Amino acid sequence: METRSVSPVFVGRGAELSALRDALDRAAGGEPQALVVGGEAGVGKTRLVEEFAAAAVRGGAVVTVGGCVEIGADGLPFAPFSAALRGLRRSLPEPFAAAVAGQEAELARLLPELGDTPGGRHDEEGMARLFELTVRVLERIAADHTVVLALEDLHWADASTRHLLAYLLRTLSAGRLVVVGTYRSDDVHRRHPLRPLLAEVDRMRSVHRLDLDRFTCAEVRRQMAGILAAEPEQSLVDAIYERSDGNAFFVEELAVAREQGCCTGLTDTLRDLLLVRVEALPEHAQNVARMVAEGGSTVEYELLAAVSRLAEDDLIEALRAAVGANILLATPDGDGYRFRHSLVREAVSDDLLPGERSRINRRYAESLEADPALARADESVTRLASYWYHAHEPAKALPAVLLAAAEARDRHAYAEQLRLLERAIELWDVTPAEARAGLEHLDSAGDFCGCDPETTPLGVLDLMADAVTAGRYCGERETAAKISRRALRILDERPDPLRAAWFWSQRSLLVSSLGRGDGWDEISRAQELVRGLPPSKVHADVLVKAASWSMVHNPGPEALAAAERALEYARMVRAEELELHARLTYGGLLADAGDVEAGLAELFAVRDKVLAEGRAELLSRSHVNLPSTLESVGRSAEAVTVAREGIELSRRYGLLDTEAWIWGNLAESLYSLGRWDEAGDAALQAQRRARTDRTRDGTSYRLAMLAVSRGDIAEAVSRRAVSLRYYRGVDDQPQLRIPMAVLSLLIAAGEGRVPDARAVLGTAVEEGFPPGMHRYAWPLLLEAAVVEAASRGLPTADQGRAETVELIRSASRGLAARVPVWAAYDRWVRAELLRAEGRDTEAHWAEAAAAFAPLDRPYELARVRFRWAEAVLLGGGGDDGGRERAADLLRCAHAAAERLGARPLVEALALLAQRARLPLAPADGPRELPAAPADPARELGLTSRERDVLSLVAAGRSNRQIAEALFISPKTASVHVSNILAKLGVSGRGEAAALAHRLHLVPLDATATATATATATATA
Repeated sequence: METRSVSPVFVGRGAELSALRDALDRAAGGEPQALVVGGEAGVGKTRLVEEFAAAAVRGGAVVTVGGCVEIGADGLPFAPFSAALRGLRRSLPEPFAAAVAGQEAELARLLPELGDTPGGRHDEEGMARLFELTVRVLERIAADHTVVLALEDLHWADASTRHLLAYLLRTLSAGRLVVVGTYRSDDVHRRHPLRPLLAEVDRMRSVHRLDLDRFTCAEVRRQMAGILAAEPEQSLVDAIYERSDGNAFFVEELAVAREQGCCTGLTDTLRDLLLVRVEALPEHAQNVARMVAEGGSTVEYELLAAVSRLAEDDLIEALRAAVGANILLATPDGDGYRFRHSLVREAVSDDLLPGERSRINRRYAESLEADPALARADESVTRLASYWYHAHEPAKALPAVLLAAAEARDRHAYAEQLRLLERAIELWDVTPAEARAGLEHLDSAGDFCGCDPETTPLGVLDLMADAVTAGRYCGERETAAKISRRALRILDERPDPLRAAWFWSQRSLLVSSLGRGDGWDEISRAQELVRGLPPSKVHADVLVKAASWSMVHNPGPEALAAAERALEYARMVRAEELELHARLTYGGLLADAGDVEAGLAELFAVRDKVLAEGRAELLSRSHVNLPSTLESVGRSAEAVTVAREGIELSRRYGLLDTEAWIWGNLAESLYSLGRWDEAGDAALQAQRRARTDRTRDGTSYRLAMLAVSRGDIAEAVSRRAVSLRYYRGVDDQPQLRIPMAVLSLLIAAGEGRVPDARAVLGTAVEEGFPPGMHRYAWPLLLEAAVVEAASRGLPTADQGRAETVELIRSASRGLAARVPVWAAYDRWVRAELLRAEGRDTEAHWAEAAAAFAPLDRPYELARVRFRWAEAVLLGGGGDDGGRERAADLLRCAHAAAERLGARPLVEALALLAQRARLPLAPADGPRELPAAPADPARELGLTSRERDVLSLVAAGRSNRQIAEALFISPKTASVHVSNILAKLGVSGRGEAAALAHRLHLVPLDATATATATATATATA
């Protein structure tokens, strides 16, 4: 941001500068902003950001800048964020110290000046924890200060920087912060790693894209006038505009070259244009420029002095010449030098001869190896690895690359660790054996197979193992899968069962996450390989993974036995983390098997250990599995408490995806408790925090269930389509498959598609309900029974009802009802099946209501009370006592349904109350029923009840069916039909139906209306 432009005049860019200033104004009001500025090299991105930054500083904002650094093929992990945080620490020392207080060790991964990087474990959540803490620091500082965070040259950004920037843009929600990123659009080809981030940015409404065009001829004229301090001749403007094509940097180079009398000697190639002023320097200054070009984006003065091997006076003279020619610039901190424009640096670097490039890199490596303090502490290791690699010295490069990979891992820069490990694998075979033998173990290499890292020599399989793990952690699972395949081919030639088992167990995770299988074949191979081997952590890990797989895919006695075996083995090899994972699996399966208290005790014990010891690595299971198990046995209030505890812990440790899963579980329990608005908010929170499509898509199921319960079928269908992207994978899990069947059945019922609802049920029953799946199976059977009962009497649905009822009844016999909530569902299903057969009584519904009353399930209780009231009225409860009882039931159910926003249930209750002539208002506050709308039937003298009867006549109902629908006797129905025929002046029911349609006395499709009336209560 301290770049000196040749032109002192800022030309054009009015719209872009206005957009940046508007963003600054909005940020100053507490609304964080993000902008991404793209344009070809030399078009003026940096100059635009400079002008904006200067204006922001004048307005009282704090500007901090970080540039992405190109070092060979690697890049420095988090380089722009490290530089930006360093700038904030320098500008706002006290607010910065307050913002990082208590998290200095973790944030040292980004800013080593904060202290020593902590050791500890590495996992897929490690990077997320670091990202969350970084965003919190920025939000805290920006709470009291307007901050502009400029990140330049994103086309060179390392993968970790791209991930952190994407996280920042997705999650930033508070603070007076403006994030501005720049990138070269002409460098971002179709396969460039920045393209996915740009595509994600395009989908974010909170991020604005600015694309800079080249200058017009008039703007070039203004730019040249600033450069030349005089109005140029139009012929010169036209010539330079034609050759530069409006590129601001090329205009500067051409104009300066013309002033120096070189214009006529220029060739038409871009490289020659960029090199012309470099080649005009004295020879020793050209040599220094070449060294700076190969040293990286910025080279420290002391390091340059060591590499150049010039006397200090000669070096300063060379640098003065390069700076005076406006080719090099001193860095803002005065510690080093860089090229004024990266295009010139690239041109100079490309002009080096192969041997010359190797020699310069060797000098850098030798100087930095002799004195690591010559480079910034957080860069020296990575730069040394790059210098030795490009010096083509494998014996030196391999250990340096491995050291850089270990440092990248310690900084949670797993993508950079992976790249470096791939480079190490490449170097392995070309490195002399004696050089390889002297290498120290990586922290995790060798340990993966249970070997002693002190006695086992480092091998290429160890590097591959670390690369596979790094690939999993950073999300590059495709690369990890390829490396694991290569490792297993090596192990086919050189058998090593333990190592092979480890790679197969890793492949099970990769295959599942890539959607190419459920992972069981890979786990089976691993189990075969460890069978009969001495105890080891790999053996225990394989058994724990097998038990966990069985819990999710095939729960039951075999899964429980596998969990017991895994727990025993983990204890045998004293692998505490594996033991705790095994206990979580065992506890969940124990509860599913019926020993609820023992299973929950196991889960609570692990939860307590996580809380006491702050074990973040177990949080993703302890506070996901426990609330889920509590919900499965109807203890929803406890599930909510544990889930909220898990959310707080997830935030503390920065476990965003874990937090998303917990929000999803919380949404389910809040839904059960009738706190639907909170449930919807929780589901949306889960989607906002999800790091993967799997988590986001899975959460859509919660929102779909809420939508269908509230009668918004279209919304439910849309949400279901999103969920299916996740649930329709090759990884078939009953805990995913059965809930989706419930949702599909409810949607079919809501749309009046009885055959489709039956098909969903048939498929689900055929696929089976494993132990522990009663939490989903009971609602599925219940909703299927409701469909059959609600469609009773519809000619299109009568055929096949008996078989479906028997299928539901048979399936329910095989389901456990050990806990109160499932016992209540059992009674409700029986009552609905009897209703489908016309044999339900008030007693059946009273029993079901009594079962639900103490369970804190307001929606279920309201639905059961609705049917109880209906049974009272149908069962001869027409006396005052029966009607009063029915009225009380309807009022309670209606109040609950209105509070929930369950529109289908509200409408069904209102319809029943209207037909039974019962008020829904309480006795101490009567409420008038809404007046009937104007109706042409009144002109013919038809009463409201006769209009109801006429609608059913038009639908083809018999007198008995009319009586059932309107809660009247068949004789009364016959009288109403006779009166209608007389008032309409027709001789039969067919003529009455035709006249009713012609005069619009009933809906155009009375049959559809009758069907809709029945199915509208299918979810009630």
